[in-house]
Amino acid sequence: MSGPWEGLSRGGLEALAGALAAGRLSGPYSASGLARHLPYVELAGALAELNRLHDAGVPPAHVAEVLLAVAAERKLREKTSDRVELVWTGPEMPGSQSRETGVVARELFAKATRSVLVSSYAVFLGKEVFEPLAKRMEELPELRVLLFLNVPAPGGSDFDPDAVARDYFREFLKRNWPSGRAPELYYDPRSLAAKGDERAVIHAKCVVVDGHTALVTSANFTEAAHARNIEAGAVVHDAGFAGSLERQFTSLVTAGLLRRVVV
Repeated sequence: MSGPWEGLSRGGLEALAGALAAGRLSGPYSASGLARHLPYVELAGALAELNRLHDAGVPPAHVAEVLLAVAAERKLREKTSDRVELVWTGPEMPGSQSRETGVVARELFAKATRSVLVSSYAVFLGKEVFEPLAKRMEELPELRVLLFLNVPAPGGSDFDPDAVARDYFREFLKRNWPSGRAPELYYDPRSLAAKGDERAVIHAKCVVVDGHTALVTSANFTEAAHARNIEAGAVVHDAGFAGSLERQFTSLVTAGLLRRVVV
């Protein structure tokens, strides 16, 4: 089954169908409304088709049934054994079937065409780690890159959180990002909460490329984690999983819980 929904991942189809069936989403539709249910790269096509059906008088419940049918057909095409691959950094025994974290990350960056989402708790010697991504951004000016990093709180409690975040990302771009176009920068404001017991950190280490492939790993974006430490993870070639992971971040941005910093 193809047609106007072909650009949506299975996870996106199911999320959209659930929202329509439950009445959480109704026409006329907006990009901000759809962003709660779909990854960024899937918004435009879905928005146009949903509003076309709305203008034609098709009830949301009927649209939901169609979306579920497309999702079911999509599921039949997928093979789990081809979608998940072990990613490992560190000593390996003979017969190991895995690939190194840094190799996988560079490969994902090189194949990106529309969007890249990266989350990391720590970054060290980042220019080397991020060089393939910065190169890809120069090759594709339309490539959108979202970078979610933990901003550590300074000592004490008498500080301006916004100023701390800006200073952190200025230093990050200076020390850890190659020259050229900078990514969109995001952080969790709770990392700079006035009270220590209210603070929380971005500890997720992952990459999502084009809304259809995801790397989830214990490895931070450091040279040691990508080349020497013992780190374990998985690369998942599944649009449903990748889209769901991406929406976890972008929906928090839409809700204002994760905040963009412009430096």
